[in-house]
Amino acid sequence: MNSQLPIPFIDLAAQRRRLGDRIEKAVREVMDHGRFILGPEVDRLEKDLCEFSGAKNAITCANGTDALVLSMMALEIGDGDAIFLPSFTFSASAESVVLAGATPVFVDICPDTLNIDPAGLLAGFEEARTAGLRPRAVMTVDLFGQPADYSSIAGFCGEKGLLLIADAAQSFGASYQGARVGTLATVTTTSFFPSKPFGCYGDGGAILTDDEDIADLLRSLRVHGQGSDKYDNVRIGMNSRLDTLQAAILIEKLSILKDEIEARQDVAARYKHGLEDRVISPDVTDGVVSAWALYTIRLPEARRDAVQDGLLELGVPTVVYYPRPLHSQPAYAEYPAIDLPESEAACSQVLSLPMHPYLEEAVQDLIIEGVNKLI
Repeated sequence: MNSQLPIPFIDLAAQRRRLGDRIEKAVREVMDHGRFILGPEVDRLEKDLCEFSGAKNAITCANGTDALVLSMMALEIGDGDAIFLPSFTFSASAESVVLAGATPVFVDICPDTLNIDPAGLLAGFEEARTAGLRPRAVMTVDLFGQPADYSSIAGFCGEKGLLLIADAAQSFGASYQGARVGTLATVTTTSFFPSKPFGCYGDGGAILTDDEDIADLLRSLRVHGQGSDKYDNVRIGMNSRLDTLQAAILIEKLSILKDEIEARQDVAARYKHGLEDRVISPDVTDGVVSAWALYTIRLPEARRDAVQDGLLELGVPTVVYYPRPLHSQPAYAEYPAIDLPESEAACSQVLSLPMHPYLEEAVQDLIIEGVNKLI
């Protein structure tokens, strides 16, 4: 066991050691050729992302939030459109809807998976119509690495004529019913923020789609709406390109992602075996492989703070993702709201434990023992 404390919440240093000098070599090659914007590594990464996920097109960009905004721009989503998404998520999901000019309509979550509840979509749909909005799309958020219930959600979208946008910032590398994340929605976005299961050493993002027309639009939109070249501006776009240095780093990391996803399954299984009698452990739906971006347990509200404080004394970091649902945040107070009891309950109960592919069993045993004793 590594005796150095505190225990890393996410151990990027261990991943770096595994890769050896491959990261440094990749960075040196970029420094040598000097094509720092849309260099050859960006094109190679996009091809690798397609091969890994099964998607026909991958368009990289500056970050995960831009990936969502660009997707909605390409789908011509804007003023008067309602986008249905969970309230129990990070603000970037809803923020991107507002930045695109549309209106977020918050939907409740399933208590077992903490993902958007397909059964709650109809209530959100009716609320949007009552508010005079045009229902346009459902945005799933694959929270903590587990893909949402895409079969049910896609069925609802087909019935109501809605687009499906997957926010897969936490789930790239996961799969649903044998299909990899990236092929389950009209467009799938992801984030390469360093703490994600597949992250770089800065900001970055990507959009995956099988639709060639959408892909062509996205390639234009990310470079100021360019046409034949960057001085031929055929539409309003953004400046949202992935740095070549980050692409080079991601190429190396992608080569070990499959192994890391498998290792995360083992870590999650040890947590579940050691804690399931004392806490509410996360459930994974049959036919789903989670990317396990986070391992999030649920505790009674009165006990969570005490457990969190006690673990910190043991050198074990924990984080509450997320302390407040978005529909109760001041920034979203003006948007349509319905009762979301599961989202509110989750915010008062969740606690995320250290989770990464390199979590040593002895260290994990210490965490499990600490949680059990404190409870």
